[in-house]
Amino acid sequence: MTVVNLEFSSSLSKSDPQKQPVIIIGQLKNLIKAKYSSVKAKLEPHVTEQVYSAALSSLHPSPTDSCSLYLNLATVAALPVKCSRHNTPSRAHFITKLVKSATVGVDESVVIVCRREDVFASACAVARAYPLYSRKTTNNLSASTKTATVQVEFVLLSSSDDTSSMAVSNGTAEGELVLGEGDIELLKNAAMAVRLAARIVDTPCNEMNVDTFVQEVLTVGQALGVKSTVIRGEELNDKGLGGIYGVGKAALVPPALVVLSHLPQGATETIAWVGKGIVYDTGGLSIKGKTSMPGMKRDCGGAAGVLGAFFTTVKAGFTQNLHAVFCLAENAVGPRSTRPDDIHTLYSGRTVEINNTDAEGRLVLSDGVSYAQKDLKANIIVDMATLTGAQAICTGKYHAAVLTNNAEWEGAAVHAGKSSGDLVFPILYCPELHFSEFSSAVADMKNSVTDRSNAQSSCAGLFIGAHLGFDFPGVWVHIDMASPVYVGERATGYGVAILSTLFGKFSNSDMLQSLAEQTDLELPSTKKLKRN
Repeated sequence: MTVVNLEFSSSLSKSDPQKQPVIIIGQLKNLIKAKYSSVKAKLEPHVTEQVYSAALSSLHPSPTDSCSLYLNLATVAALPVKCSRHNTPSRAHFITKLVKSATVGVDESVVIVCRREDVFASACAVARAYPLYSRKTTNNLSASTKTATVQVEFVLLSSSDDTSSMAVSNGTAEGELVLGEGDIELLKNAAMAVRLAARIVDTPCNEMNVDTFVQEVLTVGQALGVKSTVIRGEELNDKGLGGIYGVGKAALVPPALVVLSHLPQGATETIAWVGKGIVYDTGGLSIKGKTSMPGMKRDCGGAAGVLGAFFTTVKAGFTQNLHAVFCLAENAVGPRSTRPDDIHTLYSGRTVEINNTDAEGRLVLSDGVSYAQKDLKANIIVDMATLTGAQAICTGKYHAAVLTNNAEWEGAAVHAGKSSGDLVFPILYCPELHFSEFSSAVADMKNSVTDRSNAQSSCAGLFIGAHLGFDFPGVWVHIDMASPVYVGERATGYGVAILSTLFGKFSNSDMLQSLAEQTDLELPSTKKLKRN
């Protein structure tokens, strides 16, 4: 097995492709604009300007195309020419595919030719191509683990479409187009966080149980020097966190609510990110079938994304109070399992009749958002979860679904998705028409809808919102990322990039601020929240 270390650089270092293979990736117009002089440090002495120019002329991306420049050790690859209004201009998903197809497991280089505004999404896309988790063995069981270094470097172009605009590389041109030390640090931390989130999601429950996940969270908290809070097992029940407790009480490893709190001086806003961390979902007594249960190790993807985003954001110098809330449980089958017809009282104080034990994510998240509101006094709450299989039907495999009580934040989430590569698309927010799906004769609500054909993903999100109250004066954003959490058999680390970008205006990072600056978000009144 080869463990890959990613290193980011503000300029192109000189290397021989025979010793360090290289792939150069960009839109065809950008590759042409950049010219040979911008990338020759990675190609000489084996690839001449004439060969490079001929290779560019041979590229006809549909949607991508590549050409070997030297013995498959130097490759130039073109991204799709067209980009629809619902896609990311960075073409991030194709960058990941191209890097995966070219990597050979040795020291190598990835060069991205792009505009400055596409750098963050491109760096996260490269990180997704290098997963960390593997339990594969080799024929030689005594062989030691190999380590390879992948150098990720950028050739930056002017945002102008003027083909005469010069490429900027090696830090020799306008300062505004050169990646600074802060930018490189951000990219390094974001890539580390994407791979961390993906590793957690890829790890099976016999290794990544609630105990292990709690330790992952506390390790990040210790690295950042932030406050941590852990509520576990029977203490959850004692404190009234009936959603998390009810879902996880049957498992051998007890459930937990874990909070990391970043509390800088001078903060005026309190933000909470709440992640669903179901380390395995059998469905409970409403058990899943043999074909739908495999892959349920990924049901902790929301919590994993929140953890990675919290690490990235705090490292970048977040200026406001930020809490990461992890709702951790295993939805197992056992003598203590929650039964259909059971009634649980959640942390909001509202009662829930269980009619589907496989609709467990909304129960743990309802406790999480209520805790964020009542105990943490958050005025901006985002919950993120692999909540519904219907999400893929609503918004597809690549776009998460976003549901929110605030139209401006809906638009901001869509913009952040395009800027970061973690795409989202809005779904219906209409509680007055949809929440009646949860009507119960004996409790405040059921936990699963009557009609599964009626805006199922919206209804699932509304269940969570109901425990804040539909008159909640703050901002509530729900992100259902059941499908984007993985591609093929690998996790994507979804959530790290979009949360970091969506809240970029509160960051000290120039790059994150620039990605968020087009969005002028209205913040809820803190005084109104306290009064309510």
